[in-house]
Amino acid sequence: MCQHQPPCPQAESADRESARLVAHHPEQGWSLLCNGVLQFEDTGELLPDGRVIAPHRPLGAEHVMTAA
Repeated sequence: MCQHQPPCPQAESADRESARLVAHHPEQGWSLLCNGVLQFEDTGELLPDGRVIAPHRPLGAEHVMTAA
């Protein structure tokens, strides 16, 4: 699928989000990566085989609790 050198990571790879953008539609909240992954603005993903990756935004500092 990918014609880039070096090739983009495959959709099954842990670093799949580093693939190059093929299409970007911020007004609709999604982008298509070179490896076929649909990436949504909430950080969720739809893989080419139909699997769903739940949103995985890191928690901001205001949501992190520390022990006393």
